[in-house]
Amino acid sequence: MEQEKQSRRVCRKCLSADMDEKVYFENLHAYIANLDEELKVDRPLYDKRLAVCKDCDLLADAMCRACGCYVELRAVIRKNACPYDKWTAEKAE
Repeated sequence: MEQEKQSRRVCRKCLSADMDEKVYFENLHAYIANLDEELKVDRPLYDKRLAVCKDCDLLADAMCRACGCYVELRAVIRKNACPYDKWTAEKAE
């Protein structure tokens, strides 16, 4: 049984509801880590954006209830903005 679990491949065409939650978030974090650096904000700005999201009442289960995004993915992309302009003071140059 354990060997069967180890040899199972992650389905690339599954919906998140069909995936193991831990695997899903590992995939999300790997995706963020592997984005081209020119697409991403620097780490201090990313951390500031996430701090704003953590204090927001619209954050639920790592998602923004205003737009439906995963805030960690939205916050790392340079061109993205908060749907309520809460990142205004932290915009990337």
